[in-house]
Amino acid sequence: MKALVLFSGGVDSTTCLAMAVKRYGAENVVALSVSYGQKHTKEIEASDAVAKHYGVEHIKLDLGLIFQYSNCSLLSHSSEEIPHESYAKQLEETNGTPVSTYVPFRNGLFIATAASVALSKECSVILYGAHADDAAGNAYPDCSAAFNEAMNTAVWEGSGKQVKIEAPFVGMSKAQVVKTGLELGVPYELTWSCYEGGEKPCGVCGTCRDRIAAFEANGVKDPVMK
Repeated sequence: MKALVLFSGGVDSTTCLAMAVKRYGAENVVALSVSYGQKHTKEIEASDAVAKHYGVEHIKLDLGLIFQYSNCSLLSHSSEEIPHESYAKQLEETNGTPVSTYVPFRNGLFIATAASVALSKECSVILYGAHADDAAGNAYPDCSAAFNEAMNTAVWEGSGKQVKIEAPFVGMSKAQVVKTGLELGVPYELTWSCYEGGEKPCGVCGTCRDRIAAFEANGVKDPVMK
């Protein structure tokens, strides 16, 4: 059995990759990384390093043109600044609509793309790292359990019942994801989560804050913040 992992090079997808490698063996795992027109290349660089660490096949695609009409603050052409506050604070300002770093239906597009690649590479399962904290408050609705269930049904039926989706962390907090990864010996020092593309993580964007807190909850310091 072969598995395809949607792989950004961040904490959640790297933990997913580690799980897949342990379950299926590196020779049966394909990592798929997608560029979407983001403001920096740090994620892709991190994905290269982690894929090399695990010795898995690494496919990279560029879907940036699809998001050219969006003003999402993560995108290179956006006029918006990336917020330097918690997701909870951002949601107060958006009245419960997705935050400005929500890339329009990104996970839906990525999963559909992954399904096509999975069929071509004879993979029968797609794993991705959506977790409950990202879905909370509707910050990233394409990380919710309801979304995952709907996409799994669509992919299963649309692939002729050849490919299924697994989101192993969809009911877990980011702290629980990190706990799982620490038990698996995940090389978190190779990963990148920050929305800014600086030499070091900014430490104040929403994803940096969540990441730092997740490691602290496990009694360890985030290795990229040392």
